[in-house]
Formats: sequence, C-alpha cells, structure tokens
Amino acid sequence: MNSKQPAASASQPSLSEQVQVRLDKRARLIGQGREPYPVETPRTHSLAEVRERWGGLTAGEETDDVVSVAGRVMFQRNTGKLCFATLADQFTPDGEGGRLQVMLSLGEVGAESLQAWKDDVDLGDFVSVTGRVISSRRGELSVMATGWSLASKAVRPLPNLHADLSEESRVRQRYADLIVREESRAMVRTRAAITRSIRETMHRLGFLEVETPTLQLVHGGAAARPFNTHLNAFDIDMSLRIALELHLKRAMVGGTDRVYEMGRIFRNEGIDSSHSAEFTMLECYQAWTDQRGIAETMRQVILDAADAVGSRRIETPAGVIDLDAEWRWLPVYDGLSEKVGREVSIDTPVEEMRAIADEHGVEYDEGWGSDKLAVELFGELVEPGLLQPTFVCDYPAIAQPLARPHRSKPGLIEAWDLIIGGMERGTGFSELIDPVVQRERLTEQSRKAAHGDEEAMELDEDFLRALEFGAPPMGGLGMGVDRLIMLFTNAGIRETILFPLLKPEG
Repeated sequence: MNSKQPAASASQPSLSEQVQVRLDKRARLIGQGREPYPVETPRTHSLAEVRERWGGLTAGEETDDVVSVAGRVMFQRNTGKLCFATLADQFTPDGEGGRLQVMLSLGEVGAESLQAWKDDVDLGDFVSVTGRVISSRRGELSVMATGWSLASKAVRPLPNLHADLSEESRVRQRYADLIVREESRAMVRTRAAITRSIRETMHRLGFLEVETPTLQLVHGGAAARPFNTHLNAFDIDMSLRIALELHLKRAMVGGTDRVYEMGRIFRNEGIDSSHSAEFTMLECYQAWTDQRGIAETMRQVILDAADAVGSRRIETPAGVIDLDAEWRWLPVYDGLSEKVGREVSIDTPVEEMRAIADEHGVEYDEGWGSDKLAVELFGELVEPGLLQPTFVCDYPAIAQPLARPHRSKPGLIEAWDLIIGGMERGTGFSELIDPVVQRERLTEQSRKAAHGDEEAMELDEDFLRALEFGAPPMGGLGMGVDRLIMLFTNAGIRETILFPLLKPEG
C-alpha cells in the first residue's frame, strides 16, 4: 500500500472510511452476540485436499460428500438468490495451499443466513463453509454451502495489487504482499527450498550443524563494522556477530572434523540492492582439506540448491549462467593484467597501480598500497564481467587476514571468492592454523582498530588460546545465503529477505 492514499471521490471511499465500515460491522456482530474471532472453526479438509480428492468431477456433477473448508475470501459476487466466493488457504511449503469456490444459495442456507453473508462478509475475511462437494455447470469444483460461519473479521481492506502495492510498500508491508501476490509467496517457498537443500547437502557430506553465540565480547572473523550493545547483567559492552568463523574454528579445535552453521549476521554498514545490515550466512570448516577441497563443497551446495529450485541454467539480463559448465579458477593478477592490457603482479609499484586506477576512473585512498589497489581494481574492473562461475584466487595477503600464506607464491594467500553473475556469492580459504602467525595478523588488525579503522578485527585472546591447543589443517568457506537466492531469482536482496530492515516511514 502507498503511504499516501489517493484523494477520496464520491464513488471511492477513503481508506479510513473503509476501515471504519468494517469496524462498525465488527461492533455490530459483537452487539448481536456473534463472535467475529471465534476460538474454534469447523474445518475437515484443506482446500488442496478437496481438489485432490474430488478434482475429477465432471461439469454439473454433484456428490453427497459433506466437508467443512475454511480460508480467506479473495473474491466474491453476490446476486439475489446466489452468492459466489473464492477462498484461499494459507500457502504451504509445497506450493499454493489451494483456492476453491464456495456457493451459497437461498434454497440451501435460507434467507437469514444468505443475507447475513451479504451484510457481514468482506474481501479478506476468513470464513468456514460447510456443504456438499459439487462441480458447477461451468465445471468449477465448489462447495455448495449448507452453513457458514465467520472465522476472523479483517478490518483493513486488501490492497489493490496494481494501485496500492508499490515496490516500496511490497517490502514494507510484506504481510499484505503475501496475501495478494503469488510472486511474493513463491519467493518464500524458494528461500525455504534453498535453505533446506543446504542443510541436506551439508548433512550428506558429513558436516555437523552447531549454533554459536550471536552476542560476542570480541568481534572478528571479517572486516566489518559491528553493532554494539551492552549486557546489563555483567555490565559489559558486547557486539552482535559479524561472522561465524572464530567460534566454528574453536569447535574444530575441539574435534568436530566437519562443522557448519547457517545463521544471522549483523554488520553496521551500507544498505543497497545487494547488501543488508542483517543477513544469513553459511560458514563451514572441513579438516584435512584446503581451498580446492572446500571449493568443491561450495560447488556441490550450489548445484544441489539449483536442483531444488528446478534448473542449473539461470536466465539473467546479462546472459545465461550454466552451472553445469566449467567452474574456472582465475588468479587476481592474471585477470587484472588481461583487463588493463599490461602485466601487473604483487611486485608492481604503487605508483603504477595508481596510474592504472586513474586511467580507468577508479577512486582510491592515497594511503593504499599496491596490494590494496590491486584488490580494488579487480573488484571494479574485472568482477562485474564474470558471468559464469569463477573462483577468483591468489589474492594478496591484505585481502584476508585469516587465510594461510600461499604455499608457492610469496605475498599471496590461499583464498578465493566465488563470482557468479558478476557478484561475489561466497569466499573460501586454506585456513590459517599457526597460532603465532595468527596472533601477528590479529595484532596488526587491532592496531588498525586503535587508529580508527572501524572494520578492523579486535584481538581475540580466547580464540588464540584455542589455536594454541592445535587445530587440524582445514579449508573453510562463507556463503551469503541471500545472495544465493538472488542468483536463482534475479531479485534484489530486499526481496529475498521476508522482513528486511527498512528506514522507518516518515
């Protein structure tokens, strides 16, 4: 619905007037001793069950089978001696709960009951209807009512799909969006199918699901600005987690050979079509493998999710993404060199990298070194053009403080970002397990934090103590679940999250 309603005309009551009419009906029902919100409502079959059992009736065929169905009134047409209505079930994980026509005739329900329907029932109300299952003369499966009752009175009218539901209002009033728009319901089912698929894949691959703290004493595991809060019971400052990593690695130290969590992450940063302050992340860690092994886990998760929603070929405005094709590995400096038409490497002087940035109109901070400039240039110039699945690898060490140094390429790390459709969908590493090097990395991060870098990690002494007990060699990955859903639906992140965080109205 729009926050500003159109001016009322003689033929179109204002929203407030429509609400008042319904409130008056509610008051009248209560005054007559009729409960507009009964605790119990007759219902023997869902609408889908009626369709499944009696869907084969031919036009005009009638049965003696009596059912009680219930649902929301989505359409109604009242004539003198006959009323028609379409009821809708609440939708289910397997699809539309069903829609079914009900019919009320003067001869079946009587004059008083028929008039009460006309007077009391509005679009959006929940009703229960009891009657015989028939097929109308036009072949529409129906329930011919012998009785009915109000199950829940809606005091606000349903929005008009086209006039009242702007893109903004669809997100802000998702409950209304779900009622009237199938695309919105489909998104909920798609998300549920994907998250279920992820868990099934992880279980099949032998990963153990755990839960780690949302409130944390020390934030870490990512370069991000946290949300800060205060725990009154201990009188200490805490933050909401920005990643799942550090506690999952503690579990690896404790002996969980393969571990994962799919949970909510909170980052106090910008919000746009691909970023949300609150989102869902999958992180997993696997012992006795490296970045290549964990990349195969990532690939399997995505392929299984594609199968769960129907296809491994994804139509996008930029072209067709074929998940069955080769998933390429592309070193950062190789991709950047090809794009800018000159050879660049970890040893390229900062002055040359700045010149490349100036040449391509890429903004940068004067304090950035050659390695940071390389990461920024790749993200601006190369990444958006990577349509097919690509593991971008061999980053400079500055990109990921928690990744292992590359075993054969000095100055680089064993880490990748998976780019599909020009957007990062996940990241993976050969994980750093040396507690001495890890302390050095986190100490450097803490120095940056002390000098005002709000995205730098803090020094987590308990995490370092855990590593000192010894952790097995491992690969790890992090994947934004919302971005995976975006991949399969071509939707913005706000559409994939059922109730996204929005700026308050007004």
